[in-house]
Amino acid sequence: MSKKKPILVFSAHSDDFVFGAGGTIANHSNKNLKVHSVVFSYGEKSHPWLKEKEVKDMRSKEAFDAGKVLGTSVEFFDLKELNFINDAKEKKTKEKLIKIIKKIKPSKIFTHSSEDPHPDHQSVYKLTLQAVQSFPKKQQPEIYVYSVWNPVEFQTSYPALYVNIRKTFNLKIKALKKFPSQKFHAIYPLMFMVFFRAIKNGFKIRTLFGEKFYRIK
Repeated sequence: MSKKKPILVFSAHSDDFVFGAGGTIANHSNKNLKVHSVVFSYGEKSHPWLKEKEVKDMRSKEAFDAGKVLGTSVEFFDLKELNFINDAKEKKTKEKLIKIIKKIKPSKIFTHSSEDPHPDHQSVYKLTLQAVQSFPKKQQPEIYVYSVWNPVEFQTSYPALYVNIRKTFNLKIKALKKFPSQKFHAIYPLMFMVFFRAIKNGFKIRTLFGEKFYRIK
C-alpha cells in the first residue's frame, strides 16, 4: 500500500466496502493514512415495510459505525437501487466523483468487479471508469476491483494484488456486525464466503487471512 497517498473505496450499498475491502481499509488507516469510502445508495428497498427516511437513517448509521471500526470516513450518494446509471445522469454523479478524486488525490481506488452479478455493483464499476477516464493518464489513480456476490473470479488477464489482513480481519468481522439490518439480506448469506475467501487468499501469501483484488487500470 502507498505510504504517502490516501485511498478511495467505492461501494454500491452500505456494507459492500466492508465485505470487499474491510481488512485492507483497516490496514491503511492503522498506518495513519486517510481512507474515504463512498456509498452510492442508501439501499432504500431493503426494508419495504419501513418509511424510506427510516431506512436511510438506519443504513447510513450502520455504515458510519462500521467506518469508525475500520478507520474510514464515509460519504453517501442517493442513487436509486437497480437504476444507478439513469439516476447518476440526473444527479450528476460522475461530476461528483471527479470532484472527490480531485480533492482526495488517491493513489488507489477500490471498486466493484464487473463480474459481480448484482446490477448495482456493475453500475458502480462503470461509473468508476467513467470518472477516472476524465483525468489525463498521468493523473489517473490505480484502480482495483473487489468481489462481493461473485463466487468465482475470472479476471485472469489482470494482475492480482493480495493484501495480508491477518492483523485486521477481526476488525472486518467487527465492522460487519455493525449492520444488524442486513443480517438476513447479506451478512448471514455471505459470512461463509468471507471466511473462505480470507483463508484462501491468505494461503496464497502464506498468512492466515488475506484479501484479493485485481488491478484493472
